[in-house]
Amino acid sequence: MKTVLITGTSSGIGLATAVAAAHAGYTVIATMRDPSRARPLLDATGAAGITVDVRHLDVTDAESIDTCIDALVKRYGRLDAVVNNAGISSFDPTLEMSTMDNLRANLEVNFFGVIALSRVAMPLLRTARGRLVTIGSVHGLVGQPFNEAYCAAKFAVEGFMESLAPVAAAHGVKVSVVVPGFVLGTNFGVFPDINRKTIQAISGAYAPTFKAYFDWVVSQGWAAAGQKAQEVAETVVRTLTSDDPPFRVATNEWVEDYLSEKLTDRDGSRIQALARTWIGAA
Repeated sequence: MKTVLITGTSSGIGLATAVAAAHAGYTVIATMRDPSRARPLLDATGAAGITVDVRHLDVTDAESIDTCIDALVKRYGRLDAVVNNAGISSFDPTLEMSTMDNLRANLEVNFFGVIALSRVAMPLLRTARGRLVTIGSVHGLVGQPFNEAYCAAKFAVEGFMESLAPVAAAHGVKVSVVVPGFVLGTNFGVFPDINRKTIQAISGAYAPTFKAYFDWVVSQGWAAAGQKAQEVAETVVRTLTSDDPPFRVATNEWVEDYLSEKLTDRDGSRIQALARTWIGAA
């Protein structure tokens, strides 16, 4: 039976992917930074009559990565696939209002954490002629106001994996980035009203553009284009099981249309004009 290691499985896309992959016949190593938060996953798998192997893994801790990989090799003798899903969101009024520590922390989890795990797993994936799948974001191709650090990390992931993909393929490993939009029913990227009021109060000169952007988010932006974590998970499993998956895999038609705005925007003017409408500066 093939094995897949999935990060960030305590909730959202990671949890749904762990369940979907187990249903698809994989032995699932479901990792999370805090295994005490495994109850929702265990409840979901128990209700479905399937099992997963819950393990501790902190993608920002090299020792944690090594320990987890060593343990799964000892237990299963192989690793056929990795799904890089663990991540954090950030939402600052703008670059001036953030801190260098916050900016670095975002890159540490969302970019360097992905690379650190992929680097350690790659020899095993080469042996298995396996799959390396990373959860990207539309924010990895289209920059989003007030999400600069998160976008920077996701852009970096896109560039790194796009560069790695042909080399990995030449050595038997297929690399893909699954690109969702806004995922409903999770805590990731949710902006409760108390946060909005707090950020609004400290946003200074950027208050009008922040208000316009947030109004767009809740009225006709991500909320209008959202999808369930299960839909993303199903896309991930199709990518894992496809004979020849593409490098970039959109999770629905809205994402495909949204990305086309960037991928056909040769000089960047189309995206800049679009973003100005989000912040009331068109």
